Amino acid sequence: MYTSSHQPPAPGITDSLIAGTFGTWTALNKFALDYWGDAWRRGATPLDVAGDFVTWMSAMSNRKRPPWAHENVVVREWPIARLRDFSAADAPADMVPTVILPPQAGHDSSIVDFADTQSQVITGRDNGCSRILVLEWIGATQETRDTGIDDYMALLREVTDLLGGKVNLVGDCQGGWMATIFTATHPERVNALAIAGAPIDFHAGEPLIHDWLTFLAPDGDMSYYRSVVEANDGVLPGRFLLDGFKMLQPDQEVSRRLELATHLRDPEHRERYRKFEDWFQWTQALPGAFYLWVVEHLFMRNSLIKRELEVEGKNVDLADITCPLFLMAGQTDHITPADQVWALADHVSTDADRIGRQSSVGGHLGLFMSHDALEHHWRTIFAEMGALSNRTVEDDPDVLTDEPTHKRPSRRGPRRATVKAAAPTASVTGTAPVSEEEPAPAKRTAGRKPPGRDAATSADTDG
Repeated sequence: MYTSSHQPPAPGITDSLIAGTFGTWTALNKFALDYWGDAWRRGATPLDVAGDFVTWMSAMSNRKRPPWAHENVVVREWPIARLRDFSAADAPADMVPTVILPPQAGHDSSIVDFADTQSQVITGRDNGCSRILVLEWIGATQETRDTGIDDYMALLREVTDLLGGKVNLVGDCQGGWMATIFTATHPERVNALAIAGAPIDFHAGEPLIHDWLTFLAPDGDMSYYRSVVEANDGVLPGRFLLDGFKMLQPDQEVSRRLELATHLRDPEHRERYRKFEDWFQWTQALPGAFYLWVVEHLFMRNSLIKRELEVEGKNVDLADITCPLFLMAGQTDHITPADQVWALADHVSTDADRIGRQSSVGGHLGLFMSHDALEHHWRTIFAEMGALSNRTVEDDPDVLTDEPTHKRPSRRGPRRATVKAAAPTASVTGTAPVSEEEPAPAKRTAGRKPPGRDAATSADTDG
């Protein structure tokens, strides 16, 4: 049974709780001024206020499973995942396919295809990576509760075999470090790797999650985390992770709900709230064995960056990675500080001019679905990745876009000769039907940031 050690919380936890309390108080005051000011102006009666309360409660409680925004074809399904094909109808059969690995943190994978105008996968399809698929994570059950990292590596091997033997991997958050591990252990199978908001050095920066971990698991004692898994018959409920994320910034949850109350008569605001909450509040379980492995070996021991991680009986060495890299971080990401992402560049053997960095102004979730990230960063990443995926090497960009605010890596693992990607092999999968409303894939110039339109930032969620 878990017993608390009464260890005092780290300063980071104390600071975040103080900031959360202040933020909540600010949100409450703003709500009082905005809502009651509007109620006075429109001459609201007590009955009107009661009606607003009922509408507000209903809007906050009616949740549905989040849908995928665009047409796709399920190519293959396993007990732990399903492969969805979003490829354009005219995608070249000999182009290296791109596979997106969404976050796996208790939510649905559809965040990468969140809405008509906020879709990471469609941004990729329309900007150079026309052969593009998503590996959707399926919630854990009693039958899959013992799934571990080795099972996910076997799954990724099967996916690459199905797609011709070599792919581009795009990994968001958890999907990013998983893609990195696979690339390090199977470098011959990965043409290019992109990670976004994915911790590689789990202790870099000022990681609030690590502060909470050391508080709940003092001296590496995993009793608390094991007790949660044991209490749920070997799985980790998605609600447990969701509540943990809310605890990191409690004022954001309060503010979002109070903002809804003050915009009950704004249909667009209510629709944006509904769409995001359907994704955010809908949870699915993780395999307990996998979750405990992640906590112990990655978050606690930081074994990946220390070259102490063992997967499928082999040591994982990031220096075995030689392919082009795209690194994406959020300037206000409280889940994965940017330094945790940039760390990958310092431990691989990829040539410096084959490492590109992008830094979005948003937070963690905004990296995968905000207008700023999609328009101003992912378009560039996918354009250059697509150029690296064609059969003619003459199209390859000489240097990947690297924002001037970031320095080139200062230290590096053992240098290896860069291996040119072999000619891509045709996929054995069919292509997904394309909706008539979707524009044809646009041809982009590799190495040059495409112009972005003025995005409606009010539709973004940069949590």
